[in-house]
This record gives sequence, structure tokens and C-alpha cells, in this order.
Amino acid sequence: MAHIDIQGFLASVENGGAYVEADLLVDLGMRAALGRDGGVDLVSAHMYFNLADRKGAAGAAVYRQDVAQQMTRAEIVQALKAARHWLSLH
Repeated sequence: MAHIDIQGFLASVENGGAYVEADLLVDLGMRAALGRDGGVDLVSAHMYFNLADRKGAAGAAVYRQDVAQQMTRAEIVQALKAARHWLSLH
């Protein structure tokens, strides 16, 4: 299985982030929500589902809402900031 360097995605505008498909973002959100790469990370899951929804992924908004029900308001704010930061780089 390929390893995706998330820090590399965030580090450079030239990394092709604008071309990341919505389905990949949904997959990354699922991985974060289920803790498949370590611990559960609801902030990252929310961010990825938000980005996927923005790209038109079917079901991403529902996944984001499900995750948000398990998060504090501060965590949701953090996830929204992370999504805006990701968009600013791509």
C-alpha cells in the first residue's frame, strides 16, 4: 500500500494538491475517523470530509456531520482552519 506524506501535501503549493480527487479525500477522512493510521483523529477527518464535500464527493457532507457530532466546538473550529489553510496552499 502506498504511503501518503500528508506533511508533504501541506508543505508546498507545487505538490498538485489542487488535483487531489474527492474520493481520495474521502478515503483520507475515513482513515482518520477510524484510526487506521494510528489513533482516531476527528479534526483531520472533518477537514478531509469538508474538502471532499467542496469537490463534490457524494456522502462527504454526511460523513462530516457524523464526525462533527463527536467533536467539541473548538475541535470543529480547528478542523475548519486546517481546511482553509489546505485550500490556501492549493
